[in-house]
Amino acid sequence: MVQAVQVQVLFFANLAEVAGCRQFTVSLEEASLNGLMSALAVTMPPELLEELRAENVRIARNQTIWDGGGALSDGDEVAFLPPVTGG
Repeated sequence: MVQAVQVQVLFFANLAEVAGCRQFTVSLEEASLNGLMSALAVTMPPELLEELRAENVRIARNQTIWDGGGALSDGDEVAFLPPVTGG
């Protein structure tokens, strides 16, 4: 039997607005980026998933930029970071 892992998901800037929250805890049966995206697709607005899949959105796992490879662990923090602009 596969043990589910709990992952804390953080959304920043406009992603938090689209999600309707800044953080979200999700239980994953498949402890991978694909598993996380599938779980978010069930509970979050479809437009958020479109935003999260944008090429310029970065993902950090436990405060380190992550390429999405490898398995997530129980208690991991995954943050979705939109592009930053300023002037």
